[in-house]
Amino acid sequence: MSKLTFARLRDAVAGDAVALRSKLTLKPAGGDGDKVFPPSYAVDGQADHKYAVEERRVGDAEETSVAVLLDSVASQANRAELALLEGWERGELSFPVPYVDFRGDRGLTDYERLTVLEAPHRLADAIFRDSLLDGTLFRFSDIGRAITDATPRDATEMYRHSPTSLLFGLWDSTGPRGGLGSKFQRQYVSEIVGLDAVIGKKVGSRIDPLQIAKVATDDRAFNSADSDEVWTFDEDEAEKDKKGKPVYASRGGTSGEAGQPSKINHGNVAPSIDGQAGGATISRAVQTVVISLAGLRRLRFKGFDQDAEQAARTAIAALGVAAVAYQYEADFDLRSRCLLLPTHPPRIELLRRDGSAAEIIEVDRDTAVKLLAESAAHATDAGIPWATDEIRLEPAPKLLELIKRSRRVSVAEPAGA
Repeated sequence: MSKLTFARLRDAVAGDAVALRSKLTLKPAGGDGDKVFPPSYAVDGQADHKYAVEERRVGDAEETSVAVLLDSVASQANRAELALLEGWERGELSFPVPYVDFRGDRGLTDYERLTVLEAPHRLADAIFRDSLLDGTLFRFSDIGRAITDATPRDATEMYRHSPTSLLFGLWDSTGPRGGLGSKFQRQYVSEIVGLDAVIGKKVGSRIDPLQIAKVATDDRAFNSADSDEVWTFDEDEAEKDKKGKPVYASRGGTSGEAGQPSKINHGNVAPSIDGQAGGATISRAVQTVVISLAGLRRLRFKGFDQDAEQAARTAIAALGVAAVAYQYEADFDLRSRCLLLPTHPPRIELLRRDGSAAEIIEVDRDTAVKLLAESAAHATDAGIPWATDEIRLEPAPKLLELIKRSRRVSVAEPAGA
């Protein structure tokens, strides 16, 4: 296999291919037969489990497999963005990354900065909307207005200031136009599924080393009015409901049964079996990434000739290739008890519209770094460069106050309330 070059990617984006595809086979880190734990979802009372399970066709034959979703399209996009962010922070990848800087407020230093690669709605997120660029609310700044006006028919300003928003998609639903705001479809789509899934059961229990058992009915514990104390035996120190009665201690902060140490997180927990979120065994997992070149070709850049437009699209595609390479090196530790190991390095398939056999090309981090640098330089030479100045915003006072008020409420309320 040859390595992906700038010339090959440029030709593919220009119309030589319809899409780039990466299919990666993964295995549970614990080996064959080891459980993996998929994400769980809210279900109705009739469901057997909390996982997204369905039958899927596998391969070219009429064979089907029970597949369980291990990582959704949205989750995979977030992981790819974080992988790109790591490359950007290390100085290996160079592209515009607007961010909101929280470090100026001593009470919120744990946030440090939040980038466009971390905000749920990317550059259209309310976090950016409610922040200041050079002292002006972002949407009323020159960049903000240009972003608001950007559309797939003229994506120039979005490309200049946030090209990853064009790659991973954006709906400007929080802007001045609300639900009528511009929509940029995802060009990078990825998910991970486990095949031949068999849903299992999970057991749980707890032995209290203090051997606290039930207490007498009269020894009731109450929620403490002092949130730092959590609970109390003293009725006078108890939290009171609207009628002035003390609130029995419970995890949710509502009246609970008397004499149960478990309500205040003490005591034994009897062994139990969880049949709804007990993990799954799979034969293998497959990550499928598709970068739509057909979709990129629908992006237009007003005022630029065809060569410049192709150069901009190629740079966005190079970001997608970098996301594939960097996510591979970030590993596949999806959540607790769901660590997957690749069985081979990543490969890019160039898919042609005539249905012919895909051209398979190697890709790795070094190749992706070089490819992105060449693509961005070519676009600059064509007259459509990325912004090189830092795009640093500061949270507006009202956003800071909203965060602080929310934190005060969270601290005051018991968990689960």
